[in-house]
Amino acid sequence: MPNYKYSIYVIELSKKVYSENRKFREANPQFNGVLECLYVGMTSKEPKERFEQHKNGSLSKKGHNLSSSIVYKYGLYLRGSLYNHIGPISTKAEALKMEEQLAIELRRKRYAVWFN
Repeated sequence: MPNYKYSIYVIELSKKVYSENRKFREANPQFNGVLECLYVGMTSKEPKERFEQHKNGSLSKKGHNLSSSIVYKYGLYLRGSLYNHIGPISTKAEALKMEEQLAIELRRKRYAVWFN
């Protein structure tokens, strides 16, 4: 099995996501409107390439949608300052765990955060 390197990335979302998306709002009761709305993800690609997939509504070779509907509609840009301190991760399981840990940490800081 290939030794993939996974990356964690953070995308800033338009604050419209909070008022327009009920699930996003319900997932973030701690949000007070001061900080930003964010999406935290993990990828085996470069974060910039993954962001472009989200924004372009890219499909896999089998025709599956590769983009998060929240990022497709509300994604603004990558927030490197919130994830650059996290180095490459060697397994998908570790990357998924780190994605969740970062999302929870950002929620504790009162950001509104979506992750899968």
